[in-house]
Amino acid sequence: MRRYQMKTLPSTLRARFNPFTLLDGLYAAALAAGALFALVRYRDAMEGYEPLILIGATLTLGALGMRWKPMRLWIGNVAALSLCAIALYRGDLARAEQVFLLKYALSSQSAILWMSALFILSTFFYWIGLCARAPLGFNLGMRLCWSAVFIGATGMMVRWYESYLIGADIGHIPISNLYEVFILFCLITALLYLYYETHYQTRALGAFALLLISAAVGFLLWYSAARDAHLIQPLVPALQSWWMKVHVPANFIGYASFALAAMAAAARLLAQRGLFAACLPALTTLDDWIYKSIAVGFTFFTIATILGALWAADAWGGYWSWDPKETWALIVWLNYAAWLHMRLIKGLRGALAAWWALAGLLVTLFAFLGVNMFLSGLHSYGQL
Repeated sequence: MRRYQMKTLPSTLRARFNPFTLLDGLYAAALAAGALFALVRYRDAMEGYEPLILIGATLTLGALGMRWKPMRLWIGNVAALSLCAIALYRGDLARAEQVFLLKYALSSQSAILWMSALFILSTFFYWIGLCARAPLGFNLGMRLCWSAVFIGATGMMVRWYESYLIGADIGHIPISNLYEVFILFCLITALLYLYYETHYQTRALGAFALLLISAAVGFLLWYSAARDAHLIQPLVPALQSWWMKVHVPANFIGYASFALAAMAAAARLLAQRGLFAACLPALTTLDDWIYKSIAVGFTFFTIATILGALWAADAWGGYWSWDPKETWALIVWLNYAAWLHMRLIKGLRGALAAWWALAGLLVTLFAFLGVNMFLSGLHSYGQL
């Protein structure tokens, strides 16, 4: 094991192998109570399969919390702080500029700005840890990353509530435009990275993962300033569907996983040339990181593509129309299907696999953002 990897298995990782505990029971009971309250209180407002989506989300969060203990603490804290912000609003959106805590911390825009600053600081300290071989830098980077994910997720929950304060017909889950999905991308990428950090017992990849997240934050801040993208807008008709609640998150778990694979690939290529080799994990570990990230991303991207086809049939009357967004999604899917085929059948590893994973990020980036910038079609509501 390399010198600068974590030397002992973290207690949070060891705990997942322990039998069911009282805390596990309390966590499961809290999730169940929250889901039951939502079903009883808002059942009449739910459409289509939204009750099943709620139940599925509850079971998923329950499984994640049982497997990865920090997740349940994060969920509990986000829920508590979001409820605190909602209580401060008292049903009046104008209080976002009148109440100190809302104006400077807990309104959605304030929370997203805090998230952005914390991600940038996290990147800075992870790079200090990598360049100076300083465990303290890695520790600070990790804690700042968790803080960013915490306040960012709270901001998203509060933004959801704020949209309903504007109007019941305007309220929607905040994953409907580029501004909102860039926040979602940052949060999912950071959470996936933090899980892998624990799984592989190394924090050295944080410098690469957070560099990508900071780039997304930079775009987010520019987009907000240049386009007033932080303002909550009504949904376009095509997005007024419960399909959005399942298609978009699945899609961005795929995007985030592919991005992490590319960052691990970049780290592998540098380590192979002797750069940061003393801090980075072994090349075989990085190969495994790339493979698992692509496998997870491919699974969720496949699910998202199927859900998107079903949504298209519901909205436009056909499962597939060769719209530019659909076409490039297929290109992304084929690219990673070929990568996995070569890995599983031909044993693809090493520099070639890393370069391919890195190039895959460019393909994915164009499918995610380039199509919106340069092409048009049925998904034109996503243009810059």
